[in-house]
Amino acid sequence: MTADFFPDTTAVSLATEVGRLLIERKLSCATAESCTGGLIGAVITSVAGSSEYFRGGVIAYENGVKMRLLGVSERILAEQGAVSAETVAAMASGAMKLLGADCAVSVSGIAGPGGGTEEKPVGLVYIGTCITGTIDMFRHVFPGGRAAVRHAAAVAALQHLIDQLSAATSAPF
Repeated sequence: MTADFFPDTTAVSLATEVGRLLIERKLSCATAESCTGGLIGAVITSVAGSSEYFRGGVIAYENGVKMRLLGVSERILAEQGAVSAETVAAMASGAMKLLGADCAVSVSGIAGPGGGTEEKPVGLVYIGTCITGTIDMFRHVFPGGRAAVRHAAAVAALQHLIDQLSAATSAPF
């Protein structure tokens, strides 16, 4: 498997490993992205052969899309906010259901330059993984400008997916 156009070799290496693990376990994958705007799906599909395991993705930038397509509840968005562990958990679960995948990765964050608060600063990103029903959420605060935050979030999401797929090796697939 090789990527022919995605310029970031670290991200492509991670996406290649995600693909290897998914093929090995006979699993399919989906994405639900907000602040990354499709970067995760783009790097996954930059790997030749990704159609064997990648079902698709939803770019749910607006809260209404998160609710309508991914099933994120209005209550979660009102009480926890779009940038929260609860939201990415619901996004990952919703993407799996919507796209008929065995696992999913989701991302929501504040890429900046504006939009941050003391409680939720610019660079705050939540990542969710859902693998055959097991949901894990991760909180990061990435430094840098908008492009750096989005890139770091995509790379971290791929790494979390690898970690969770690797940890699930004892689970029956």
